[in-house]
Amino acid sequence: MITAPRWTAYAALLFGACAISLTPIWVRLADAGPAAIGFWRLALSVPVLAVLMVANRDAASLARPTLPGLLAGLFLCGDLALWHYSLGFTSVTNATVLGNLAPIYVTIIGWLLFRERPQALFMVGLTGAITGAVIMATGGGVVSTPGPNPLLGDVLATLGAAWYAGYLLATRAGRAKNTTSAIMFWSSLAGAAALLPLSLVLGERLLPATTGGMWALIGLAATHVIGQGAIAWSLGRLPTAVAAVTVLIQPAFSGAIAWALFGEALTAQQILGGTVVLAAVVLAQWASARRPQVPVTQ
Repeated sequence: MITAPRWTAYAALLFGACAISLTPIWVRLADAGPAAIGFWRLALSVPVLAVLMVANRDAASLARPTLPGLLAGLFLCGDLALWHYSLGFTSVTNATVLGNLAPIYVTIIGWLLFRERPQALFMVGLTGAITGAVIMATGGGVVSTPGPNPLLGDVLATLGAAWYAGYLLATRAGRAKNTTSAIMFWSSLAGAAALLPLSLVLGERLLPATTGGMWALIGLAATHVIGQGAIAWSLGRLPTAVAAVTVLIQPAFSGAIAWALFGEALTAQQILGGTVVLAAVVLAQWASARRPQVPVTQ
Protein backbone atom coordinates (compact mmCIF):
# COMPACT_ATOMS: atom_id res chain seq x y z
CA MET A 1 0.00 0.00 0.00
CA ILE A 2 1.36 3.45 -0.93
CA THR A 3 1.67 5.84 1.99
CA ALA A 4 0.23 9.35 1.90
CA PRO A 5 3.61 11.10 1.47
CA ARG A 6 4.36 8.97 -1.60
CA TRP A 7 0.97 9.83 -3.10
CA THR A 8 1.67 13.50 -2.38
CA ALA A 9 4.99 13.23 -4.21
CA TYR A 10 3.27 11.64 -7.22
CA ALA A 11 0.67 14.40 -7.26
CA ALA A 12 3.37 17.10 -7.12
CA LEU A 13 5.34 15.38 -9.88
CA LEU A 14 2.32 15.15 -12.17
CA PHE A 15 1.39 18.76 -11.44
CA GLY A 16 4.93 19.92 -12.24
CA ALA A 17 5.00 17.93 -15.48
CA CYS A 18 1.68 19.48 -16.54
CA ALA A 19 2.89 22.97 -15.60
CA ILE A 20 6.07 22.80 -17.69
CA SER A 21 3.98 21.72 -20.67
CA LEU A 22 3.35 25.46 -21.06
CA THR A 23 7.06 26.03 -21.72
CA PRO A 24 6.98 25.58 -25.52
CA ILE A 25 4.07 28.02 -25.72
CA TRP A 26 5.96 30.73 -23.83
CA VAL A 27 9.13 30.09 -25.84
CA ARG A 28 7.19 30.52 -29.08
CA LEU A 29 5.76 33.83 -27.91
CA ALA A 30 9.03 35.23 -26.47
CA ASP A 31 10.75 36.96 -29.38
CA ALA A 32 14.37 36.87 -28.20
CA GLY A 33 17.43 34.69 -28.81
CA PRO A 34 17.25 30.99 -27.81
CA ALA A 35 19.86 31.21 -25.03
CA ALA A 36 18.55 34.65 -24.00
CA ILE A 37 15.07 33.20 -23.47
CA GLY A 38 16.62 30.62 -21.17
CA PHE A 39 18.49 33.37 -19.30
CA TRP A 40 15.33 35.37 -18.63
CA ARG A 41 13.45 32.25 -17.59
CA LEU A 42 15.97 31.64 -14.81
CA ALA A 43 16.95 35.23 -13.95
CA LEU A 44 13.33 36.32 -13.37
CA SER A 45 12.86 33.29 -11.14
CA VAL A 46 15.74 34.10 -8.77
CA PRO A 47 14.06 36.94 -6.76
CA VAL A 48 10.89 34.87 -6.31
CA LEU A 49 12.89 31.88 -5.13
CA ALA A 50 14.84 34.07 -2.69
CA VAL A 51 11.56 35.28 -1.16
CA LEU A 52 10.37 31.68 -0.87
CA MET A 53 13.57 30.74 0.96
CA VAL A 54 13.04 33.52 3.48
CA ALA A 55 9.38 32.56 3.89
CA ASN A 56 10.44 28.95 4.52
CA ARG A 57 12.94 30.08 7.17
CA ASP A 58 15.83 29.00 4.99
CA ALA A 59 17.45 32.40 4.53
CA ALA A 60 20.80 31.01 5.67
CA SER A 61 21.00 29.02 2.42
CA LEU A 62 21.12 32.30 0.46
CA ALA A 63 24.75 32.67 1.55
CA ARG A 64 25.60 28.97 1.35
CA PRO A 65 25.86 27.67 -2.23
CA THR A 66 25.36 23.94 -2.67
CA LEU A 67 27.43 21.95 -5.14
CA PRO A 68 24.43 19.91 -6.41
CA GLY A 69 22.49 23.13 -6.92
CA LEU A 70 25.29 24.75 -8.90
CA LEU A 71 25.77 21.61 -10.99
CA ALA A 72 22.02 21.44 -11.63
CA GLY A 73 22.16 25.02 -12.91
CA LEU A 74 24.98 24.24 -15.34
CA PHE A 75 23.15 21.19 -16.62
CA LEU A 76 19.97 23.25 -17.00
CA CYS A 77 21.92 25.88 -18.95
CA GLY A 78 23.09 23.24 -21.41
CA ASP A 79 19.63 21.75 -21.76
CA LEU A 80 17.86 25.05 -22.41
CA ALA A 81 20.43 26.34 -24.89
CA LEU A 82 20.72 23.10 -26.85
CA TRP A 83 16.98 22.41 -27.05
CA HIS A 84 16.07 25.97 -28.01
CA TYR A 85 18.70 25.98 -30.76
CA SER A 86 17.66 22.53 -32.01
CA LEU A 87 14.23 23.97 -32.85
CA GLY A 88 15.89 26.28 -35.36
CA PHE A 89 17.59 23.47 -37.28
CA THR A 90 15.29 20.46 -37.19
CA SER A 91 11.54 19.89 -37.03
CA VAL A 92 9.57 20.46 -33.86
CA THR A 93 8.61 16.77 -33.91
CA ASN A 94 12.22 15.59 -34.01
CA ALA A 95 13.26 18.04 -31.29
CA THR A 96 10.36 16.88 -29.11
CA VAL A 97 11.17 13.19 -29.45
CA LEU A 98 14.94 13.50 -29.02
CA GLY A 99 14.62 16.09 -26.28
CA ASN A 100 12.58 13.62 -24.24
CA LEU A 101 15.18 10.86 -24.20
CA ALA A 102 16.23 11.90 -20.68
CA PRO A 103 14.60 8.83 -19.03
CA ILE A 104 17.09 6.56 -20.80
CA TYR A 105 20.08 8.45 -19.42
CA VAL A 106 18.47 8.88 -15.98
CA THR A 107 17.61 5.19 -15.64
CA ILE A 108 21.13 4.06 -16.50
CA ILE A 109 22.99 6.70 -14.47
CA GLY A 110 20.54 6.48 -11.56
CA TRP A 111 21.13 2.73 -11.45
CA LEU A 112 24.92 3.21 -11.37
CA LEU A 113 25.13 6.19 -8.99
CA PHE A 114 22.13 5.80 -6.69
CA ARG A 115 21.63 2.02 -6.91
CA GLU A 116 18.07 2.69 -8.12
CA ARG A 117 17.80 -0.61 -9.96
CA PRO A 118 14.77 -0.51 -12.29
CA GLN A 119 12.21 -3.25 -12.02
CA ALA A 120 11.18 -5.20 -15.10
CA LEU A 121 7.68 -3.71 -15.06
CA PHE A 122 9.15 -0.21 -14.76
CA MET A 123 11.26 -0.88 -17.86
CA VAL A 124 8.07 -1.88 -19.69
CA GLY A 125 6.54 1.45 -18.66
CA LEU A 126 9.67 3.34 -19.72
CA THR A 127 9.66 1.64 -23.12
CA GLY A 128 5.97 2.35 -23.54
CA ALA A 129 6.35 6.03 -22.60
CA ILE A 130 9.19 6.56 -25.08
CA THR A 131 7.27 4.67 -27.76
CA GLY A 132 4.21 6.82 -27.16
CA ALA A 133 6.31 9.99 -27.35
CA VAL A 134 7.76 8.84 -30.68
CA ILE A 135 4.29 7.99 -32.03
CA MET A 136 2.93 11.36 -30.99
CA ALA A 137 5.88 13.47 -32.14
CA THR A 138 6.08 11.82 -35.58
CA GLY A 139 2.35 11.98 -36.21
CA GLY A 140 2.10 15.59 -37.32
CA GLY A 141 1.97 14.76 -41.01
CA VAL A 142 2.93 17.41 -43.52
CA VAL A 143 2.71 20.17 -40.93
CA SER A 144 6.18 19.35 -39.62
CA THR A 145 9.10 20.56 -41.75
CA PRO A 146 12.57 19.04 -41.65
CA GLY A 147 14.37 22.34 -40.97
CA PRO A 148 17.52 23.79 -42.59
CA ASN A 149 19.93 21.31 -40.97
CA PRO A 150 18.06 18.29 -39.56
CA LEU A 151 21.18 16.33 -38.60
CA LEU A 152 22.62 19.20 -36.55
CA GLY A 153 19.25 19.88 -34.93
CA ASP A 154 18.77 16.21 -34.05
CA VAL A 155 22.23 16.05 -32.48
CA LEU A 156 21.57 19.22 -30.44
CA ALA A 157 18.22 17.89 -29.18
CA THR A 158 19.77 14.55 -28.21
CA LEU A 159 22.58 16.30 -26.33
CA GLY A 160 19.99 18.53 -24.65
CA ALA A 161 18.20 15.46 -23.29
CA ALA A 162 21.46 14.27 -21.74
CA TRP A 163 21.94 17.65 -20.03
CA TYR A 164 18.37 17.55 -18.68
CA ALA A 165 19.06 14.09 -17.29
CA GLY A 166 22.07 15.58 -15.51
CA TYR A 167 19.84 18.32 -14.10
CA LEU A 168 17.38 15.78 -12.70
CA LEU A 169 20.15 13.67 -11.17
CA ALA A 170 21.93 16.67 -9.62
CA THR A 171 18.63 17.93 -8.20
CA ARG A 172 17.89 14.47 -6.81
CA ALA A 173 21.29 14.40 -5.10
CA GLY A 174 20.84 17.91 -3.70
CA ARG A 175 17.39 17.19 -2.29
CA ALA A 176 18.87 14.66 0.13
CA LYS A 177 20.27 17.47 2.31
CA ASN A 178 18.78 20.73 0.99
CA THR A 179 15.34 22.27 0.71
CA THR A 180 13.55 22.56 -2.60
CA SER A 181 13.80 26.36 -2.59
CA ALA A 182 17.57 26.25 -1.94
CA ILE A 183 18.24 23.86 -4.81
CA MET A 184 15.97 25.83 -7.12
CA PHE A 185 17.56 29.15 -6.14
CA TRP A 186 21.15 28.10 -6.72
CA SER A 187 20.40 26.11 -9.88
CA SER A 188 18.49 29.06 -11.36
CA LEU A 189 21.20 31.55 -10.37
CA ALA A 190 23.99 29.37 -11.77
CA GLY A 191 22.05 28.64 -14.95
CA ALA A 192 21.27 32.31 -15.56
CA ALA A 193 24.90 33.26 -14.92
CA ALA A 194 26.00 30.75 -17.56
CA LEU A 195 23.32 31.59 -20.14
CA LEU A 196 23.86 35.36 -20.14
CA PRO A 197 27.47 35.34 -21.44
CA LEU A 198 26.56 32.50 -23.81
CA SER A 199 23.78 34.57 -25.39
CA LEU A 200 26.10 37.58 -25.69
CA VAL A 201 28.89 35.55 -27.30
CA LEU A 202 26.41 34.11 -29.78
CA GLY A 203 25.24 37.62 -30.67
CA GLU A 204 21.63 37.04 -29.73
CA ARG A 205 18.98 39.69 -29.15
CA LEU A 206 18.78 39.82 -25.36
CA LEU A 207 15.58 41.84 -24.90
CA PRO A 208 12.22 40.92 -26.48
CA ALA A 209 11.14 43.18 -29.34
CA THR A 210 7.55 43.51 -28.05
CA THR A 211 5.71 43.92 -24.78
CA GLY A 212 3.99 40.61 -25.44
CA GLY A 213 7.40 38.96 -25.62
CA MET A 214 8.28 40.29 -22.18
CA TRP A 215 5.03 39.00 -20.73
CA ALA A 216 5.84 35.61 -22.27
CA LEU A 217 9.19 35.62 -20.45
CA ILE A 218 7.41 36.41 -17.18
CA GLY A 219 5.05 33.52 -17.83
CA LEU A 220 8.03 31.30 -18.60
CA ALA A 221 9.68 32.25 -15.29
CA ALA A 222 6.45 31.56 -13.38
CA THR A 223 6.19 28.18 -15.08
CA HIS A 224 9.76 27.42 -14.08
CA VAL A 225 9.19 28.28 -10.41
CA ILE A 226 5.92 26.37 -10.18
CA GLY A 227 6.60 23.43 -12.49
CA GLN A 228 10.28 22.72 -11.87
CA GLY A 229 9.75 23.54 -8.20
CA ALA A 230 7.11 20.83 -7.89
CA ILE A 231 9.36 18.38 -9.73
CA ALA A 232 12.34 19.24 -7.50
CA TRP A 233 10.21 18.75 -4.38
CA SER A 234 9.04 15.34 -5.58
CA LEU A 235 12.61 14.28 -6.35
CA GLY A 236 13.27 14.21 -2.61
CA ARG A 237 10.71 11.43 -2.29
CA LEU A 238 10.76 9.46 -5.55
CA PRO A 239 13.38 7.66 -7.67
CA THR A 240 14.86 9.89 -10.36
CA ALA A 241 13.84 7.53 -13.15
CA VAL A 242 10.18 7.78 -12.12
CA ALA A 243 10.34 11.57 -12.38
CA ALA A 244 12.01 11.40 -15.80
CA VAL A 245 9.34 9.06 -17.18
CA THR A 246 6.48 11.11 -15.74
CA VAL A 247 7.81 14.28 -17.37
CA LEU A 248 7.18 12.53 -20.70
CA ILE A 249 3.54 13.57 -20.41
CA GLN A 250 4.70 17.09 -21.30
CA PRO A 251 4.41 16.60 -25.12
CA ALA A 252 0.85 15.33 -24.72
CA PHE A 253 -0.27 18.36 -22.71
CA SER A 254 1.73 20.78 -24.86
CA GLY A 255 0.01 19.42 -27.96
CA ALA A 256 -3.41 19.85 -26.37
CA ILE A 257 -2.60 23.45 -25.34
CA ALA A 258 -1.25 24.30 -28.81
CA TRP A 259 -4.46 22.88 -30.28
CA ALA A 260 -6.55 25.17 -28.06
CA LEU A 261 -4.44 28.33 -28.47
CA PHE A 262 -3.03 28.09 -31.98
CA GLY A 263 -5.51 25.80 -33.71
CA GLU A 264 -2.85 23.12 -34.26
CA ALA A 265 -5.18 20.15 -34.39
CA LEU A 266 -3.83 16.82 -33.17
CA THR A 267 -3.90 13.93 -35.60
CA ALA A 268 -5.28 10.51 -34.68
CA GLN A 269 -1.70 9.22 -34.43
CA GLN A 270 -0.75 12.00 -32.02
CA ILE A 271 -3.80 11.31 -29.85
CA LEU A 272 -2.88 7.62 -29.83
CA GLY A 273 0.69 8.44 -28.84
CA GLY A 274 -0.45 10.72 -26.03
CA THR A 275 -2.74 7.99 -24.70
CA VAL A 276 0.13 5.48 -24.76
CA VAL A 277 2.38 7.92 -22.86
CA LEU A 278 -0.21 8.52 -20.14
CA ALA A 279 -0.88 4.79 -19.72
CA ALA A 280 2.84 4.01 -19.60
CA VAL A 281 3.46 6.71 -16.98
CA VAL A 282 0.77 5.20 -14.76
CA LEU A 283 2.38 1.76 -15.20
CA ALA A 284 5.86 3.06 -14.38
CA GLN A 285 4.61 4.81 -11.23
CA TRP A 286 2.69 1.73 -10.11
CA ALA A 287 5.77 -0.44 -10.64
CA SER A 288 7.85 1.79 -8.37
CA ALA A 289 5.18 2.25 -5.71
CA ARG A 290 6.58 -0.38 -3.33
CA ARG A 291 10.04 1.13 -3.11
CA PRO A 292 10.95 2.17 0.45
CA GLN A 293 10.79 5.89 1.10
CA VAL A 294 13.94 7.84 1.88
CA PRO A 295 14.53 10.63 4.39
CA VAL A 296 14.12 14.04 2.79
CA THR A 297 14.55 17.71 3.55
CA GLN A 298 11.45 19.85 3.16
